[in-house]
Amino acid sequence: MKILIIEDEKPAATRLIQLLKGYFPNAELIGPIDTVSRSVEWLSQNPSPNLVFCDIQLADGISFEIFEQVPLTALVIFTTAFDQYAIKAFKVNAIDYLLKPIDPKELGRAVEKFNTRTVQPTLDLEVLRTLIQPKSNVYKSRFLVRFGDKIQSVPLEEVAFFFSEERITFLQTNSGKKYVLDSTLEQIESQLDPANFFRLNRKYLCHVDAIEEVFTYSNSRLKVHLSNCSDSAILISREKVADFKDWLDR
Repeated sequence: MKILIIEDEKPAATRLIQLLKGYFPNAELIGPIDTVSRSVEWLSQNPSPNLVFCDIQLADGISFEIFEQVPLTALVIFTTAFDQYAIKAFKVNAIDYLLKPIDPKELGRAVEKFNTRTVQPTLDLEVLRTLIQPKSNVYKSRFLVRFGDKIQSVPLEEVAFFFSEERITFLQTNSGKKYVLDSTLEQIESQLDPANFFRLNRKYLCHVDAIEEVFTYSNSRLKVHLSNCSDSAILISREKVADFKDWLDR
């Protein structure tokens, strides 16, 4: 019994491994693997595992990209920060989703489902992508932010980019003001119009107007400079370069 873990958050991976050891004491736990590229490389060079636990947002892209590049016969159980309604919808298609932080009871039900399964489900990537997109193209027009002990509303047209730092999510305005948000970047991304905002990497989500300069970088990557941003090393992975260029060229 081989179980592959694809997860780029060390605390989440450690917790999952500890829980899995209780359900599969004799299983070989492989990983965690933290990127799309490394996952593709491992799956291309090794026999398919029996089960895969896979995060959605990885360090260099979305995990769905893995299954577009490598045929997979194993059952996949995704771990995600997306809302529970979407998770229930996925379960209709016989693919399990676990909401982070993982509830041991939910994991137990997923394991029981795996142990009793006799028919391998098909990963419908279009269904997966559809379910994590904003519903009915209704996007946010403003964000509630915290400033000290105050709460105020910032119109979306004033937002330059969002970023994450030490597990805290920030909104930065066009004028350079920075505010704390209570949402994760994954949650924010699902609430924004993708025509205007792009997830550069795991740390940055920016508006198209905030991009000052784009440079070619090593290993077919790109380096981006954002307005009023002190971070001079914002990199876009090779796997996301084509999508980024298409987004800029709209």
